[in-house]
Amino acid sequence: MTFGIQKNIPVTGSDGKLMGVDVFYKSENKQAPVVIYVHGFNGLKDWANFDLIATQFADAGYFFIKMNMSHNGASIASPLDFIDVEAFGNNNYTKELFDVEQILNWICDDNNVHKNYADTSNIILIGHSRGGGIAILKSFEDTRVKALITWASVAECKTPWGSMPAEKIDAWRQEDVMYYTNQRTKQPLPLYYQLYEDYQNNKARLNIQHAISALKIPILICHGTNDTAVPFEKAIDLQTWQPNASFFSVATDHVFGRSHPWIETFLPEAMQEVVNKSIGFLDEHF
Repeated sequence: MTFGIQKNIPVTGSDGKLMGVDVFYKSENKQAPVVIYVHGFNGLKDWANFDLIATQFADAGYFFIKMNMSHNGASIASPLDFIDVEAFGNNNYTKELFDVEQILNWICDDNNVHKNYADTSNIILIGHSRGGGIAILKSFEDTRVKALITWASVAECKTPWGSMPAEKIDAWRQEDVMYYTNQRTKQPLPLYYQLYEDYQNNKARLNIQHAISALKIPILICHGTNDTAVPFEKAIDLQTWQPNASFFSVATDHVFGRSHPWIETFLPEAMQEVVNKSIGFLDEHF
């Protein structure tokens, strides 16, 4: 079987910063439905050998896209490293919504070199964690999105301050920065107060409850019952707000058993179950 795989294609994102974009598809396929994966907070498109997942979607007959957001701290030259800490610190929800819109515009452009392989009348968003929230919001905003899948999605745009006491948020405002330690690299990564201001200034647009409640497209919600980063109750909230959504739970953590680096040629059992469920869900609708 022949796959068309291209990695780190430059696409312009928020503030003119380039995003590295990967595409996976069967080269013999014509006009396959497009699946766009949106990573979460502190996420990377290649974390834990995500190519294993991308290849399975391509093998199932989908045109799979994944990207590093413009302000996730990585670069096209170093897609697995947080080398641009200022960009990381200046990321926010509206920038990520813009980034996903740019990916939609890019794949839908008549001049895109992949146009013979991508059926842009059928676009699906998959979002993990904070990326799940972004995928929900963009699905509500953009009618080009025909289906939505969330993996361990947040239910509100308050990452990472949702459970912070008021005095810590006030200290963040006064100092203009707080630091988040990446558990893998041990880097202290800045988070500027503009992230909180972006939410405060765009509360209506960033209302996940309103967005998912209004959606009329097929939706699949996947979540681990042992998730400590985004508690399982958040998935229950999403389904309560959108009772027509399909729901899948598995006894696992926030990343469905994955870790980085992932050197195996197969996925953890929980992640494989979620991938199987997601592909099966799409096969029912496309």
